[in-house]
Amino acid sequence: MKKREIASLKKKLLAEKEQLEKQVRDLEETGLLTSQMDETGDVSFDEEYAGSGTITFERERDLSLTNNMRDLLGKINVALEKMENGTYGVCDFCGKPIPEARLMALPYANLCIEDKQKEEKTSK
Repeated sequence: MKKREIASLKKKLLAEKEQLEKQVRDLEETGLLTSQMDETGDVSFDEEYAGSGTITFERERDLSLTNNMRDLLGKINVALEKMENGTYGVCDFCGKPIPEARLMALPYANLCIEDKQKEEKTSK
């Protein structure tokens, strides 16, 4: 892969990383505020509201979204590290180059398509 293409993907990864970090912060702040405030904005815990399951659902949804974003951030950070040490674009499993089209579509991909398919089959 050419240096210019890697630089373009790095820029894309950095932008995505910044956006995800902001979304994680926003979700964490919103989740904290929602769990501590009642409908008037005062800090309290309404048992009836909690009993309806709404708070639990919202917390679990936000937690799931946050975990997914953190997982993606981890993949982005690994890809950026690989760019720095010259191992970017190489399959972690077989060591062959990851097709350029795959990296353009998924710049944090760490497996070639064949090995990713094998991984998905074994995880089912």
